[in-house]
Amino acid sequence: MISDARSVCPTQVDREAAAAAGSDGQPTKRAIAAAQAGNKEALHFLYVSYSEDVLRHVKRVVKDHHEAEDITQNVFLKLDKSIQKYEPREVPFLAWILRVARNAAVDHLRTRRMIPCEEIRVTDQEHARIGRERRQDLRVALSQLPGDQREVLVLRHIVGLSPVEIAEALGKTESSVHGLHHRGRQRLRTALEDLGAAPVVANP
Repeated sequence: MISDARSVCPTQVDREAAAAAGSDGQPTKRAIAAAQAGNKEALHFLYVSYSEDVLRHVKRVVKDHHEAEDITQNVFLKLDKSIQKYEPREVPFLAWILRVARNAAVDHLRTRRMIPCEEIRVTDQEHARIGRERRQDLRVALSQLPGDQREVLVLRHIVGLSPVEIAEALGKTESSVHGLHHRGRQRLRTALEDLGAAPVVANP
């Protein structure tokens, strides 16, 4: 039983060392097992132990402290169910919870900004003059791209993330993001030309 989360809460150094070693400390292991068995105190222990790590990670993705707080709270509110999928033998808990948080943050960005198949927002003044037909052309062209290329283009040119931020958000290397971005721009340009529309993707 986790009697006092604050008194046994592992420090950030402890957590990072455990993550680097590919294992968790005993307090965390006990808390995970108890939480998977439905122990609310154990869930609170994990929140106290890891919420600051999650908040920092989410904030780097969404760039807004209040939104990051909301996402972090939501991640831990759902932890009683999501933790059932955690396998301690696969990755340390910190790595796992950060991956869950990253996915939640990316989903939040998609919801906030809307993916191109639902709505397109272009901030450039020249692009703002593009009419309904051109926006429809862009939606159609984007829908023809492979999902990973489309996602990188959306995060780069609509959400406004840098290649480094996109790599972190999607769990990819920066070089792979650059490759997806380059191939996606080429395919989008070709698709737009086939539709009789000039390319509208901004330069990086």
